[in-house]
Amino acid sequence: MTTPLTAVLDSRRTADFQQAGRALLKEPLLLAHGPHADDFRLVRQYTSELRDWFERNTGWSLQVDAEAARLRKSPGTLTDPTHPAREVKRADTPFTRRRYVLLCLALAALERSEAQITLGRLAEQVMLDAAEPRLAATGITFTLERRDERIDLAAVVRLLLHLGVVRRVAGEEEAYVSGTGDVLYDVERRVLAGLLASRRGPSIVIADAFEARLAELSAESALDSEELRFRAIRWTLTRRLLDEPVLYYDELSDAELAYLTRQRSFIAARINELTGLVPEVRAEGIAMIDPRDDLTDVRMPEQGTHGHVTLLLAEHLAAADSEVSREALEQRVRELAARHGSYWSKAAKQPGAEAELVEQAVARLCALGLARRTPDGVAPRPALHRYAVGEAIVLEPAVRAAASGPARPAAPVPTHRKGSQQ
Repeated sequence: MTTPLTAVLDSRRTADFQQAGRALLKEPLLLAHGPHADDFRLVRQYTSELRDWFERNTGWSLQVDAEAARLRKSPGTLTDPTHPAREVKRADTPFTRRRYVLLCLALAALERSEAQITLGRLAEQVMLDAAEPRLAATGITFTLERRDERIDLAAVVRLLLHLGVVRRVAGEEEAYVSGTGDVLYDVERRVLAGLLASRRGPSIVIADAFEARLAELSAESALDSEELRFRAIRWTLTRRLLDEPVLYYDELSDAELAYLTRQRSFIAARINELTGLVPEVRAEGIAMIDPRDDLTDVRMPEQGTHGHVTLLLAEHLAAADSEVSREALEQRVRELAARHGSYWSKAAKQPGAEAELVEQAVARLCALGLARRTPDGVAPRPALHRYAVGEAIVLEPAVRAAASGPARPAAPVPTHRKGSQQ
């Protein structure tokens, strides 16, 4: 039968709307030029619908003009450290504390700069700002006397290039790091102006402790009615379901859990409307599953040595079903190296490599909501049980024939992976 034209058009519109929403969730700052230009055009086409959806369901504002689309996201929780800024290179190294400081200082310097700036000039401005006594008292120094300082600044600039805050005109960052050249950039002021996503200006935050400053920076308006309190809870739950791999019930307050129990179907339906994500509801929590498998920055499993180690340690933690010390995990990796080392990289088999292998595996498992760090080690979370491997059961041919009909060539019954507990 021929599909009616209206149904085809509605289906296409739904697909395009979801593609635009997913693009903003993956890249909250989309530029009119560059690798995400097609997604930007879709966002511009559905600006009104997207702005209304985010405002109603998450409280995030969406600003779109001819050059960029900026979704000002606020996290559902301020205590998740598992998705840091990363170096825009194959190494994908997480930003250190000093790189975060240099990023803020570089943005401040660019705000005061002309339309063009060299990397050397930017470095000088950052160095002057870093000498401010209150900043120096925190232990952060930047003097350009060491190569690692120039490498850190180059990593910051590459992130700014990726975000579209600056555009390279001439030169390469590697030449600046080695001291053989400089780099010239155009400063994209409209992108720079829209980069800050906080609800309050950082200059008016008066708290001293980091956690208190972060809370004050992202604080919502005062909630003086039951309707506003329910709206704030809905925003928080939707943000967490969009951003986090698993939302566990034991992490919610009583009010949040009660609201989610009543409104779970409604919230899940609205998220599906924007993203196509499908809810997987378990006794311990909810995970929004992505059938397209591209709306994530961390995957499980992965290929290569680190992916293999992560899967094997996931199986080990799931079988333990209790906290495991770092020393025990490192010992486990040494045992695994003796068994599987022929498939691993040469560096992974070197003495002492187990500490780095365990750290990378634990970081991935925590980022996916499958484990959590504890003062003495690592504890599995309920969702990790899907990686627990059951005992293999081997049936003799006669037993198999009696159990399942005509005899087939003898073979062990495949092991299975257990899902999280219902």
